[in-house]
Amino acid sequence: MDFLSAIIMGIIEGLTEFLPVSSTGHMILTAHLLDLNTDSESVKTFEVIVQLGAVLAVVVLYFRKFLGMFDFRRQTLRSLRPRLNLLHIIIAMIPASLLGVLLRDVIKQYLFGPQTVVYSLVAGGLLMIAAEKFHPRATAETVDEITYRQAFIIGIFQILALWPGFSRSGSTISGGLFARVSSTAAAEFTFLVSVPIMLGATVVDMYSSIDQLSSGDFPVFAAGFVTAFIVAMLAIKTFLGLLKRFSLTSFAIYRFVLAAVFFFIIL
Repeated sequence: MDFLSAIIMGIIEGLTEFLPVSSTGHMILTAHLLDLNTDSESVKTFEVIVQLGAVLAVVVLYFRKFLGMFDFRRQTLRSLRPRLNLLHIIIAMIPASLLGVLLRDVIKQYLFGPQTVVYSLVAGGLLMIAAEKFHPRATAETVDEITYRQAFIIGIFQILALWPGFSRSGSTISGGLFARVSSTAAAEFTFLVSVPIMLGATVVDMYSSIDQLSSGDFPVFAAGFVTAFIVAMLAIKTFLGLLKRFSLTSFAIYRFVLAAVFFFIIL
């Protein structure tokens, strides 16, 4: 991988990681168009590194919110309207984290591939359309109004994101709508929950592949990391604005188009 490829991949990761359009699908398609060997350890590790850059963007943008999560004063399990705190994140993390650890090898063996990504792009798009059409009226308009029960429901839907191409934000925003959370609140909650999960996955993947890399890989990785960080910061703010102007169905249609592109270019 050269610097130009690293920057292009960083841009794609930063743009798509937190949008309900599947960053995995875009990364696979981009790697194919750039003629990168996605089976090599260096490319696999690079994809983890740029994902970490996108995660760091969330940490920077929501730094005060993360600090506030550790304030448990007047926030108990019995509170009907507890302000967002660390317990919300833990509750939402549990379902996908447990299954992710148990099924990690199965997912990597059977679900990481262009064909399965096409299926998940379509399935995720259909879920988003269904959530938008049939969701009940929201009772939580902001992240601070999300209850522990709603956090758990969103966490259940996050399990779908273990299927590459389904999209973490797409599945969790849909789950949030069904749980009576507004789309913007569900999106922000998704950003916050993604940080510990993606950090954990990054550490595991880097630990298992770090000895396969050479010193020459790191400057290229750094270029992709910085690019993903900058672009993700811009994309997160832009996406929250887009959610107020465009429906989830618009993103679902884009997913269907991307699935068709996959079918004709890669499969």
